[in-house]
Amino acid sequence: MALFELLIALLLGGAVLTALANRIGAPYPVLLALAGTALAVSPIYVPGIRLEPDLALTLFVAPVILDAAFDASPRDLRENWVPVTGLVLVAVALTITAVALVARWLVPGMPWSVAVALGAVVSPPDPVSATAILGRLSPPRRLVVILEGEGLLNDVSALLVYRLAVAAAVGTELTAGHAVPLFLLNSLGSVALGWALARLYILLAGRIADLAISVVTQFVATFAVWIVAEKLEVSTVLTMVVYALVLAHRTSSVQKAEVRRGSFAVWEVAVYVLNALAFILIGLQLQDIGDAIPGGVTRYVGFGLAILATVIAVRLAWTFTYNALVRLIERFTLPPEQRTPALRSYKSALVVGWCGMRGLLTLATALALPFDGALGNAEHRDLVIVAAFSVVLGTLVIQGLTLGPLLAWLGLDDDGRGERERAAARQEATRAAIRSLDGVDEPEAAILRKEYSVVLQDEAMRHLRPRMFGKLRMAAIAAERETLLRMRRDHAIGEDAFRDVEEELDWAEGNARRRGRALPAPEEERR
Repeated sequence: MALFELLIALLLGGAVLTALANRIGAPYPVLLALAGTALAVSPIYVPGIRLEPDLALTLFVAPVILDAAFDASPRDLRENWVPVTGLVLVAVALTITAVALVARWLVPGMPWSVAVALGAVVSPPDPVSATAILGRLSPPRRLVVILEGEGLLNDVSALLVYRLAVAAAVGTELTAGHAVPLFLLNSLGSVALGWALARLYILLAGRIADLAISVVTQFVATFAVWIVAEKLEVSTVLTMVVYALVLAHRTSSVQKAEVRRGSFAVWEVAVYVLNALAFILIGLQLQDIGDAIPGGVTRYVGFGLAILATVIAVRLAWTFTYNALVRLIERFTLPPEQRTPALRSYKSALVVGWCGMRGLLTLATALALPFDGALGNAEHRDLVIVAAFSVVLGTLVIQGLTLGPLLAWLGLDDDGRGERERAAARQEATRAAIRSLDGVDEPEAAILRKEYSVVLQDEAMRHLRPRMFGKLRMAAIAAERETLLRMRRDHAIGEDAFRDVEEELDWAEGNARRRGRALPAPEEERR
């Protein structure tokens, strides 16, 4: 009962802190992680909640990975495969190497295998953290694609190195000659497994018409995919990414609209709840970490801060190096008018370099390290855990809190490509609807033509003064609501009719708010 009460209190605290974060313009994962840390070090008694690594990854990471990958764009990833690959492979390799060298320099007695395992633990930015923080900001679409693509794919290389290093630390014979075949087998096996499980689920999804059963099936399938990938020792994250990408492109044709709408609403709430609990629990792990440190707190803290500085510096060094190489290639291969402007290019490099937030994935892999003498010295495991916690909390606080102001200072914001494509899709879909009525002389067809023509005209005109369109639309919906409430008060309609029409107005209002936020105001409206 105490655990249940604590979870309820954490959820309530998470909701309050999220509201506060929205008000002050800060990413909510930062405040939640800080709150968990404050609880862990405060004199207030908080029952210990130990994150079992396997359970933490399955429960918290699997659904959030699927949710993020479901919205990912294969087209955009293909267009930006070079920078994504550079971050997934080169940046991870450089970070592992640099962290291992710094760890060995600070702790000469630490085995190379443990130092490399530490580098693999802290090298991949966490997809959960990136999605949660970037979702509250409006960076250029290309940067979002690169960062989300990195977050979804970088565990393939990092966790493979982690497995090799841990195997070497515990004395398993696994030479470097096995690394490349194992990497290829891991990657290809993950892709094949994700595709096969997605196709299997699609066969099932087309036969489910009930919303509740569909949602339960979705969550069960998500956890099952993760567990199967784990049992087969392939990349769980890559398997989940492929599974989600296949579902995103196939389920639209087999899933009913009402099931899809309800599923999206449930997943939005579920992902938020999991994120809120995960980031609070990250801070609460300081209890176990503090208990693990036998003494010499200054030494442990100094080691953690050194690893944090190394992780941040290496990522920034790589993004600026990559930027310089790209600009050099452009100079010899592209005419001046097609080259990326130098100032914007360096600004983008700085933002990508600064978006290296770590999260639950880093902490869970650190906690999954073998206990006691398996690593040669129990102190080495404690150092790895302290360093992992320092990197997670440090990147969340330092980078997470400053990312929004950095984007504003650099003048980097959404380029509007996504909204332009959405507007084009709406217009083409509406024109297709009008064409489908050609040759139909029924009076209902005439009404539908007029309705679609109004929609088409509205779509074309609303870009002129989007705020005015939004203001008028919201005022019209408010008038509809007032009339609906009056009719219920006067007993002119029953509760069933009221709920049905209210749901229609809710959808209309949500669509109006979403489209209003997506459109930037023209210069004359800003003034």
